[in-house]
This record gives sequence, C-alpha cells and structure tokens, in this order.
Amino acid sequence: MPAKIASMPASNDSPFSEIGEPALAVRDQRGGLVAVAGRGGDNIPAPVAVYDTSDLGCRFIVHSRFPVHAMAFHPAFPLLAVGTGRYDGGYFFEGELLLLHLETGESRSLIEHEIGRQVLGLEWHDETALQVLMAPPEDWQDERARVEGHVAVVRRADWAAVPARSLTGRDLAGPRVPAMRPDGREAARHVLAEVSAAWRVQGADRLEDR
Repeated sequence: MPAKIASMPASNDSPFSEIGEPALAVRDQRGGLVAVAGRGGDNIPAPVAVYDTSDLGCRFIVHSRFPVHAMAFHPAFPLLAVGTGRYDGGYFFEGELLLLHLETGESRSLIEHEIGRQVLGLEWHDETALQVLMAPPEDWQDERARVEGHVAVVRRADWAAVPARSLTGRDLAGPRVPAMRPDGREAARHVLAEVSAAWRVQGADRLEDR
C-alpha cells in the first residue's frame, strides 16, 4: 500500500534519504515537485517518493515490485505515471504502469494482465493522451527484443478516474520502434544535486531575511 507522509522539511544532511541510491528523477516545474525512484534489488521493492522542492519534504512514498524505468507528471492534474518492469529470466518482459494520485497517495496498476508489460518510456502529449513505450511481451525467437519495443498512445478523458487493470492489449497495441534501455542514475544524481542546491540557497536567503 502507498504511504502518505506528512511533508516534513528535510535536514541539511538527509534530503532524499527514503530512496537510497537514486535510479531515476523527474521534476514537475508546474507543481514544484520532484519524483525520485530508488534502485531496489532482487526481491526488494523499488521505492518511489514525491518531494516538495520548497523544503524537500517527502509527500508520498510507494514501493514498486519491479525496477522503475520511466516517470511523467500529468500536465494539468496531480497525477504521476510510473513505468516499471524487468526480464523474468525466461521469456517474458513483465511490469506495470502505475498511476499515483498526488493528493491522496493512492496508486493503481493500470494494465489488465497480472504479468503486465515492461514499461520503458512515458510521455504526456496533452491532458488526455499518454504515450507508452513498452518492451515486447517476450523474446522467444526475437533477437531484437532487447533493443526494440512497441509504442502506443492511450487516451482517456479523465485519467484520475481510470480504473485499475483497465488498459487492454488493444489499448497498448502499437508499432515496433527502437527502444534502448538507458541507465538513468547519473541524470538522477544531477537532478537531485540541482534541487538540493536550490533548496540550500533558499534556506540561506531566508536566514538573511530574519
């Protein structure tokens, strides 16, 4: 279950301590938020936390059973799409498309089948359209499965009301495209360093104004 946390300002020594080593970070300039995913590990859920950039307080934290590859804030509403997944060691690329409601902390897994799809990329085209890049379902006799994927644009009039397990194979059908698997750790560290530096500057300014 997701945890809703009273947003407490971070101490000077422990911003983002809930995450451990960051694997991915994205900013929401409109809402003053940053979402950070940790690495997790074998049989260890990957944490995903949302922070307020004004004080680096942790607003929400959820745990994904798969590694996180993509996150995207909705352009208008308090929603965060999270794409996860992994190769199961046999044939399948399994994973989830999670939708986190930032006002309640509720999260929903949107893909209908339990095995799901490994989600590699997410991009909101507008308030109703979410582009989803996925690994192929499996790699049986498919030599390009690890460097290609399928892209689909899913449209819903009200994403806040989309039920769990409601995206079907028809919703997620799309053309085959190149789909590299980038390592987001270095970029995540850069984002968090920028956010932390801005937070410290704001704190210094507040002290000078007293």
